[in-house]
Amino acid sequence: MSTINKQTIKQVAKLANIPVFEQESVDLAQAFQDTLKVVDKLKKIDVTNLEPTHQVTGLTNVTRPDVVIPEQMLSQQQALANAKKTYQGYFVVPRILEKD
Repeated sequence: MSTINKQTIKQVAKLANIPVFEQESVDLAQAFQDTLKVVDKLKKIDVTNLEPTHQVTGLTNVTRPDVVIPEQMLSQQQALANAKKTYQGYFVVPRILEKD
């Protein structure tokens, strides 16, 4: 079993650019350790005589066919009519990604 400690949590948090306080790193490390213990228990279960399954409830997805209904479509001009800013037929929005 892998060992997760607060240093590992801090390293992952730094890579993910997520601020984690000292006590949070201790709590998260313990929670991950508990999760890994459960996973180890699950690995020990004998499933050799069980059929694989992907769905156990018997429910099915209810979807509609993907059909274009021209009466329900907006033209490009209609779609852009209330936009604050456009450029060559596209919406212009503020950049949300920054470079380091």
